[in-house]
Amino acid sequence: MNKIFLHIKNNIKATTVKTRIVIVLGLIAGVLFLIMLPKQLFTAPTSFVIEDAEGNLLNASIASDGQWRFPYNKNVPQKFSDCIVTFEDKRFFYHPGIDIIAITRSAWANLQHSHTTQGASTITMQVARLAGKNRHRNFWNKVKETVLALRLETAYSKKELLALYAANAPFGSNVVGLDAAAWRYYGRSAEKLSWGEMATLAVLPNAPSLVNPGKNRQILLAKRNLLLDKLFRAGKISRQSADLAKLESLPVKPLPLPQDAPHLLQRYKKEYSRHSSSTKIKTTINGTLQKAVTRLLQQQQQILRGNGINNICALVLDVESGNTMAYVGNIYQPSNKELESDVDVIAASRSPGSTLKPILYAAMLSDGSILPNALVPDIPTEIAGYIPQNFDLGFDGAVPAGRALSRSLNIPAVRLLQQYKYQRFYEVLQQTGITTLKKPADFYGLSLILGGCEVNMWDLAGVYASFARVLNHQAKNKGVTDPIDFHASRYFTGQEIKHASTNVATIDPTSIYFTFQAMQEVMRPGEEGLWQQFNSSQKIAWKTGTSFGFRDGWAIGVTPQYVVAVWVGNTDGEGRPGLIGINTAAPVMFDIFRLLPNVKWFTKPSYNYSYVEICRQTGFRANVDCRDVDYLFMPPNAIKSPLCPYHKIIQLDATGNFRVHENCEMPANMIHQSWFILPPSMEYYYKQRNHDYKTLPAFKTGCVADEGIKQMELIYPGPGAKIYVPLEINGEKGRTVFSATHREQHAKIFWSLDNNFITSTETRHQIAISPAAGKHVITLTDNNGNSISRNFEIIDKE
Repeated sequence: MNKIFLHIKNNIKATTVKTRIVIVLGLIAGVLFLIMLPKQLFTAPTSFVIEDAEGNLLNASIASDGQWRFPYNKNVPQKFSDCIVTFEDKRFFYHPGIDIIAITRSAWANLQHSHTTQGASTITMQVARLAGKNRHRNFWNKVKETVLALRLETAYSKKELLALYAANAPFGSNVVGLDAAAWRYYGRSAEKLSWGEMATLAVLPNAPSLVNPGKNRQILLAKRNLLLDKLFRAGKISRQSADLAKLESLPVKPLPLPQDAPHLLQRYKKEYSRHSSSTKIKTTINGTLQKAVTRLLQQQQQILRGNGINNICALVLDVESGNTMAYVGNIYQPSNKELESDVDVIAASRSPGSTLKPILYAAMLSDGSILPNALVPDIPTEIAGYIPQNFDLGFDGAVPAGRALSRSLNIPAVRLLQQYKYQRFYEVLQQTGITTLKKPADFYGLSLILGGCEVNMWDLAGVYASFARVLNHQAKNKGVTDPIDFHASRYFTGQEIKHASTNVATIDPTSIYFTFQAMQEVMRPGEEGLWQQFNSSQKIAWKTGTSFGFRDGWAIGVTPQYVVAVWVGNTDGEGRPGLIGINTAAPVMFDIFRLLPNVKWFTKPSYNYSYVEICRQTGFRANVDCRDVDYLFMPPNAIKSPLCPYHKIIQLDATGNFRVHENCEMPANMIHQSWFILPPSMEYYYKQRNHDYKTLPAFKTGCVADEGIKQMELIYPGPGAKIYVPLEINGEKGRTVFSATHREQHAKIFWSLDNNFITSTETRHQIAISPAAGKHVITLTDNNGNSISRNFEIIDKE
């Protein structure tokens, strides 16, 4: 009995050991089963793909391995699902990854024929094979595919497995995946394919190297029609639909993919690692508008090339969202390398010309430095050897600040920047969203305002859009600028928005409103100023710019809803005669606006403004001597602006024809009158353009000027000027023209150089002399004894 019990005990121990071994092996197998699935199932490179806002393909590039392979798309068209399941794996939605019925049927058929005639691979097994890149079909690979298929079924849903298959199945030649195949063979997305087209694609992965649209077309046709019959028998389509689908022709050869936004695709390829892990994005582009803008630019480019101007680009933004609606970085012509059409000019840094002037105007209005129509000097100006000039080379003497902006006068802009300080303006540009100023402010100096810096269209259009957004939100924000409204633009959904500095809150909505008001008063090219007579013509605040050397022509316009920017030029920097923003870029900008819906003009701000007494003649805040005063709507800091410096009380004799003072006339006989008095240099040019300007009356005989009003002014050279005098054509040294002005029309001025008398002038006070190289002093004395002197230097070399 003891032997029996001992035997039983030993058997139990042996069984326990075996059980433990089985359990351990089972656990190991289970762990291996769980970890056998790679973290990333498919690692092959994919094509970069960009779609418009409606999901239509804009552009795509081939993957780095030479395959047209679009990224994974979780949405599989129902037609493809029906076709591929019916053709490849009719029990796909019911089996666990392997189809026992199909395996049994296949094994029986193969035994009967002593070779493989039928396969039993499920769609899940094919996903496993594609993921493992198993090109050789043998027993061991089948075993691995079977086990991996079972594991895939535990990790993915049927819908996900179908999407993995659709994205990675071969479709012949170098086409991988359903999405790429639909575009390469039919020129549209898979969702828009007919039953005949989808059935054609569904049969390709079964033998892509043997059958494709360019090879064995009759076999392909037979396979497709057989699938259509199966779809009918499965109840997926009607007999009529199947018969009609059979009449559809097969694709002849792969089609080129759309190239509607090549530069935006190029931009995304550079930036995608910062924005997304996918090589496919849905952009904010309006596909229809993108094509229309491209056509407009192509037409204009054909005209411009006659003048050796090869490149043109345009950008359209939605103000409220900052979304990009059209992005044409250049007219893409890869066959002509000389055009450099691959350069994305929207992202390229270029000289902005005068397009930064509205930003300075708004900033100065906002802090009360100027008022909208305060007079600004427009006279010959020299600042530390820098001599700005207006485009027409003329001078107005004095011009309202808003008109100086609308006419894009350079000299008033430079003088305003000198007043505001270029260091402050440099910071304003950075705070509002200009990211391309890589050098310190001192490097640019006053040339900042005339385009002496580098700015790209993306940033510039973004700043204009931010200004419009602030103005649109003024009522909601009760007149306070919300820094959130200042942000960069974006070109795809979900893109992170970069907000500008909180310091931009110093630019208030009312100042922006006055800036846009000034910008919309410009006469439009080709319309002779008549556009305002048509109700259908919408108001647009717009600005043009032309860089030094005629290298860049700009036009940028803004409405409450849109910003349109256009650039014209040569990407290699070659300047061309006639490359002027208003002639080349502005017409295209207005053509683009005509493609957009008309919108109402900006609403006049209802918060954060002031009413101030304004001198009607000068636009300054009225002083006590201003005679004609208007109580006007103004920016909130207008109360801080300077008082009118040009109105003063003068004393006239009893006739009102001559000036007098207490030393030559009894006070009882004097008439005290307010008079608009510009400095002599401003007056000299101002009265030539403003014939209603009244110069000061002459002094009564016996009265000598003593009330402190400047009588004479030297226009050129400026204080401390350094003058380079070039050689004439004949090799002789040229002469320098010195200019002065005097309030009295017939005054006589005596000129001296270094205390040596030169000559005298009357009425027109200009002389041409050739001083020797070195430092000199020019002295002017009038017939009343008034005198002015100025130091200057003549240099032999620049």
